[in-house]
Amino acid sequence: MANQQKSYGSAMATLITVFFFWGFVAASNGIFIPFCKAHFNLTQFESQLIDFTFYGGYFIGSLILYIASQVSKVDILNKIGFKMGIVYGLLISVVGALAMIPSVKSGEFGLILLSFFIIAIGFSLQQTAANPFAVVLGTPETGAHRLNLAGGVNSLGTLLGPVIVSVILFGSVGSGTSNVSITSINNLYLLLAGVFFAVAIFFWISNLPKVTSDEKFEGGLGALKYPQLVLGMVAIFVYVGCEVTIQSNMGALLESKEFGGLNPAQISPYISLYWGSLMIGRWTGAISAFKTSKILRNILTIVVPYVAFGIILLVNHLQGTPVDEFYIYAVCIAILVGGFFIGNEKPVLNLVIFGIVGILAMAIGLLTVGEVGRLAFISGGLACSIMWPSIFALAITGLGKYTSQGSAFLIMMILGGSIIPPLQGKIADLSNIHISYIVPLIGFAYLVFFAVRVGKILEKQGIDVDHTKASGH
Repeated sequence: MANQQKSYGSAMATLITVFFFWGFVAASNGIFIPFCKAHFNLTQFESQLIDFTFYGGYFIGSLILYIASQVSKVDILNKIGFKMGIVYGLLISVVGALAMIPSVKSGEFGLILLSFFIIAIGFSLQQTAANPFAVVLGTPETGAHRLNLAGGVNSLGTLLGPVIVSVILFGSVGSGTSNVSITSINNLYLLLAGVFFAVAIFFWISNLPKVTSDEKFEGGLGALKYPQLVLGMVAIFVYVGCEVTIQSNMGALLESKEFGGLNPAQISPYISLYWGSLMIGRWTGAISAFKTSKILRNILTIVVPYVAFGIILLVNHLQGTPVDEFYIYAVCIAILVGGFFIGNEKPVLNLVIFGIVGILAMAIGLLTVGEVGRLAFISGGLACSIMWPSIFALAITGLGKYTSQGSAFLIMMILGGSIIPPLQGKIADLSNIHISYIVPLIGFAYLVFFAVRVGKILEKQGIDVDHTKASGH
């Protein structure tokens, strides 16, 4: 048993590396999008096709795996095993990263989108395998703990991604230049390809436990007969769309005169703070996974988010970025802490509270400009930080034997990150970038509706929603 626990611990340490790179690459898109817009002379809508392609790859990858399993009547991922699923996914991402080099050199934006798509296909396979892998590496009771740990590492990747990419592309964070050489782009994607390949080899040679599921393959669309799942699929679509679109369009927002007139090299600290906001919320949400006294848990709920905030400030400070403007953001974090105490780990109440916080943040941003507007839109990350586990828990509750199938449908709805950012970009082209932030405001409003509606549906099914625990991210 001791050897098995040691093996599981080593496996988990290996596994969380892929969670880091999902966050690293996704957050780095916020830096790469403004570059592509300027370099290829794109409209705001066209620049958002990067996210359309990237998150669309998640959907297409999941859909291909689902259809192939339906046709063959075999759970393909279960057959090859979670470990090899991650290895194959990493190798696919290597191909996409290497393809980016000739794509940029060619000057064809379409080839760049294809390269992003290939990277995302690999990420889709990695994510489909890695999440259940993390759950089974130990006792069921601590599964949420491991997912929260992995989610925290993912958030660390989203924090460091914009900073590191900015250094590679521009030479430093917040430099006065917006010029990017083809060589720096090549260096970035050669580095990513090398890291993906190294991690794939590490996984392949590592003595990881062979883990597969004993669950019987369920064909058909049986899970879709549950209204909580259907509404939850829309909620995941909207949630991921809101989380992505706030930062994807932020580069254009910050370049506007009303919000500072920043150049692309000066945007990364704000993108870093946005993704860091999700880290703040997720680290705070992970506290409940540990067995602590109520007093200690309350203390940690207050202390942990500010420790995470301190790390964000430190990372930016070490890169030479002035962080004085960010100090006032501590007030936004205090609102997050209050939300955690009121929500009390109840999915419906959590979603209502943080959905309202998101609505208010977007409304304040829409009604103001300058520093207040910037920080208001960035605080949308705090609102988004704890939504995934609450939505997921409510959507799959009561599905019984269709739980796994329902989970697969929910993962497909990451597609929201592909559709909503270009939609906001189109609105920005037709009006202006500031007004376009009405899109995430409407999205947060739907999430409040989802929480209230599904809460009532589950109560009618005889389910005590107050004791439905939120799953890890």
